[in-house]
Amino acid sequence: MTGMKHIILSLLILAGGASAAQADCYADYKAKRDDPLRLHYGVAKVSGDCSVAEAEVELRGKLSADDWQLLNVLGVFDDAGLEERKESAGEYYLRY
Repeated sequence: MTGMKHIILSLLILAGGASAAQADCYADYKAKRDDPLRLHYGVAKVSGDCSVAEAEVELRGKLSADDWQLLNVLGVFDDAGLEERKESAGEYYLRY
């Protein structure tokens, strides 16, 4: 029975380590500038929790530093969604 406990404990430790290693998180968003009105679509890396709410908080600060106003975060995604958005984001691909 001791060997079985060792195996179970080892599996639990491995499972905990796997969940701690999170994938990178990204968000796609829309922003604007006034006078004259300019709009852009972009993709940004999210450093905190991978959620729309966290992305909104991070992007508001980063964008406002360059006089952009966040309109909305369209969604969050991992590495798998990056390449398909690269062309659409253009110069705003991972800029913020």
